[in-house]
Amino acid sequence: MTRRDSIDNVDKSLEIKAECIKNVAKQINEAQSLPSNLQHLNETGGLKALLELIATHPDHGAAETSINKRRELFGSNLLPSSPRKSFYQLFIDTFDDATLQILIVAAIVSLCVGMYDDPAAGYVEGMAILSACLIVSVVTALNDYQKETQFRELSVANDEIDVLVIRSGKFQKIPVGELVVGDLVSLEAGDSIPCDGVLVNYDGLEVDESALTGEPEDIDKDFENDPFLLSGCTAVAGSGRFVAIAVGPNSQWGVIKSHLEQEQEETPLQEKLDIMAANIGYVGMAAAAATFIAMMCIKIFVDPEYLRDVSVFKHALDAFIIGVTIVVVAVPEGLPLAVTISLAYSTKKMLADKNLIRHLAACETMGNATNICSDKTGTLTENRMTVVQGVFANSKDTECKNPLGNISEAALDVILEGIACCSTARVLPAALPKDGEQENIDTRPQLIGSKTEAAMILLSQSEWGNNDDTDKRREAANFGKESGSRLFPFSSSRKRMTVLVKKGGNDVIMYHKGAAEIILKNCTQYLDVDGTQKPMTAEKRKYYENIISEFAGDALRCIASAHRNQIESITKDISTFSIADCESILEKDMCLDALVGIADPLRGDVIEAVATCQRCGIFVRMVTGDNLETACAIAKQAGILTEGGLAMTGDEFRKLTPAELDDILPTLQVLARSSPEDKHTLVQRLNGGEVVGVTGDGTNDGPALKAADVGLSMGLSGTDVAKNASDIIIMDDKFSSIVKAVLWGRSVYDNIRKFLQFQLTVNVVALTITFLSALVGYDPPLNAIMMLWVNLIMDTMGALALGTEPPKLELLDRPPYKRNSSLISLPMWRNILIQSTFQLSLLVYLLKNGPKLFNCEDGSTHHFTILFNAFVFCQVFNEFNAREIGDVFDPVGSLEKSPMFLVVIVFTVFSQWFIVEYGGDFTQTQPLSLDEWKITVGYGAMSIPIGWLMRKIPVNEDPASFAGLPAKMETVKKDGSWLRFLIFALAPVLVAIVYQLAWEVEELKH
Repeated sequence: MTRRDSIDNVDKSLEIKAECIKNVAKQINEAQSLPSNLQHLNETGGLKALLELIATHPDHGAAETSINKRRELFGSNLLPSSPRKSFYQLFIDTFDDATLQILIVAAIVSLCVGMYDDPAAGYVEGMAILSACLIVSVVTALNDYQKETQFRELSVANDEIDVLVIRSGKFQKIPVGELVVGDLVSLEAGDSIPCDGVLVNYDGLEVDESALTGEPEDIDKDFENDPFLLSGCTAVAGSGRFVAIAVGPNSQWGVIKSHLEQEQEETPLQEKLDIMAANIGYVGMAAAAATFIAMMCIKIFVDPEYLRDVSVFKHALDAFIIGVTIVVVAVPEGLPLAVTISLAYSTKKMLADKNLIRHLAACETMGNATNICSDKTGTLTENRMTVVQGVFANSKDTECKNPLGNISEAALDVILEGIACCSTARVLPAALPKDGEQENIDTRPQLIGSKTEAAMILLSQSEWGNNDDTDKRREAANFGKESGSRLFPFSSSRKRMTVLVKKGGNDVIMYHKGAAEIILKNCTQYLDVDGTQKPMTAEKRKYYENIISEFAGDALRCIASAHRNQIESITKDISTFSIADCESILEKDMCLDALVGIADPLRGDVIEAVATCQRCGIFVRMVTGDNLETACAIAKQAGILTEGGLAMTGDEFRKLTPAELDDILPTLQVLARSSPEDKHTLVQRLNGGEVVGVTGDGTNDGPALKAADVGLSMGLSGTDVAKNASDIIIMDDKFSSIVKAVLWGRSVYDNIRKFLQFQLTVNVVALTITFLSALVGYDPPLNAIMMLWVNLIMDTMGALALGTEPPKLELLDRPPYKRNSSLISLPMWRNILIQSTFQLSLLVYLLKNGPKLFNCEDGSTHHFTILFNAFVFCQVFNEFNAREIGDVFDPVGSLEKSPMFLVVIVFTVFSQWFIVEYGGDFTQTQPLSLDEWKITVGYGAMSIPIGWLMRKIPVNEDPASFAGLPAKMETVKKDGSWLRFLIFALAPVLVAIVYQLAWEVEELKH
């Protein structure tokens, strides 16, 4: 039979049995029906019959050639997306806003009254307001739709993980979406279960099914009681392999997810802004009420000539519409929108910077982090480990490249057997390049699992180990199979791992590997070059201790390998042994086989990244499982351990009382030989007053990642448990990517403050000029249509323009803000007050002197169009000012990096021109001459030099609003008295404005 015939036969067999396979999979995979599922599996003929049915070999997995046919028949492992709202639904939702509803009702009443009074043209005002409401709703719905699309893209990125499968006898790492029914999936502690399946082999496998079943206890998996694995759950202990029986939408998690609608959580900044928006809204309502009362009083008590032909009811309706419009403008719905837009924009950009945001709150929180507790391996170092020195069977090797000629085959075999079996890591061939990816191809082997273990496997497979077949040795041990060998994986709390390997007959050998100084303590013998075991004398123990210190001083990770023979004389049944039994009974009186020094060079960008963190007020600490000397050597290279800094071990740390712990926290820079519990304790103590970011990659790091303000898991080396417990996934494991997360977090915070500075200025001016105009008896110069246009500029357009500003490196030159610091700083108050005063002064000047300057009738459409145009261009130019919230004056800096800002400005200017020139009766505007355009735009442009002048008034931020390193705090200036001077200086100007308006009231009376 040819190979083509064999492929066709497998495909045809699967095609014939497809319906049967689907029915069996459905019968044995009913939700919450373990007894029934187990019964159906046994009725089918058990695991062996199931594997035959779906054409999967228990050791070699599915045939590579059958994958496409399986995908065609049973589907792929792509989970369905949760239902999303259509644009139409989002558009309808915009009308839930109470003030918009009131405005629409008022517009309809205005439309009816207008058509009754003047059938020919009375509809214009009502229709114009309704059209403006429609535009606002369409723009809001578009923003919401775009925001939802961006978050869904991030959600897809969050679901992208790789899984280890066996196809045609070869291990492969594939994207989770490429799994098919019949795949043999390899599973280890910390892995998420990617699809539904049935166990093929296992060793101490425990699964957390609480996410799917609500069961709080971890479930032991075995063939007799529960061989089923469910997608969406997590392996928390042991290892195993299972055959996939349901993937994608047919899996239990897929069925549930298709009915889920993922809610976007509110971040702390959004909650703070919601409160501020409500308070501003209350001020707006008060201003609206005051304007309504003032307009009615003018009509009833003053009754100027221009109002004598207007009925009290019609005037009351106009006043009501203006009042409601003021509320619409005043209620800053753009504040939460700005946060959402900024977060959506930032999280997408952060993904390009290798930061996957799982919880939105983490983005802004990270910007004000005061402490970062970082792992060493893979985060500060490259995690490309290489064995560079070692002592093997009492023979020192300073290169680890060529075979050691003085070691006997027996001694080498013991060492190679220990390396191969006492490991869960795998070395796979280099990944094949994808289409179009011919440049920068990584030709190095793929390392799956622990990079430390992989380094030792690479050593065995090299010329040094005579190209040893480590996979063959591991397969011969029959791990996870009935009556096979036992494997207890590396534990970060124990710092070591153990395997019990069954040899020929009843012989059992224990291999043990881990932290060198811990293993050395438990060794009473050592392996000599001839393969014999010699007693560990005091002199020999001292020799090995010196080797460990020597390696650690060279910043090498020191790992020891040991073994113990005749385990069968201690226990006849290793299948019942637990890790606790190994620790108390077996892991002593061992023979030391080898000590290796593993180099893991510091990442090239770490020194600069750590210095940047320290410059911006963040205390960086290293928390590692390495021994103290290695940790200190690396920490000094990275710039973490400085003069006066404290380094200690986990043992010393655990003995401290809470009070003693608080005393050493300000100087603790390195915690070595630490357990996950030590990291958790450290985070909890820091959480008292600090904003803490913590990195973690192991299953046991989950509690510390959860306890931290921001948990940062490692995308490459992290387990699925760690990723699920974290807020941000650092996709390239680099410390410099954490610094980028801080930068983006600060950018989000500052972009919101830029928008707040811009919006409050517009709010103050629009509300004040409308109220004061009504007070002196003018028709409001900004009618309802104009106010709604200003609202669009201020809210949606402003949020888009300022919420998408890219980060500047200068953000890292200031300390982080405290949790409770005010969003509006003292320099921001200075900017708002001066710009508001300038704009109010300009508008009052135009209100009084506009008719003379532009030769137009006082209070006419022409007059108010000039006022409206000058006001809008004040906002356009002040938007450039708002790009900086401090003393820096650079309104056009880095504009090429802010395309959205430019688009918004161009759109605003073009729309303003169109409204003025072609709005007519619809917007109650009149076309302006070229000279009038030049003058009104020039008035607006005066906001720029005013922005320069106001920044010359020295007002500093309140030092009490900052947190972080004491040394950094000393750079914060403490003089804030100029703001009080500024308020006193501006008071006479505001008094003069009110006096001028009061004088005009008197003029009107006469």
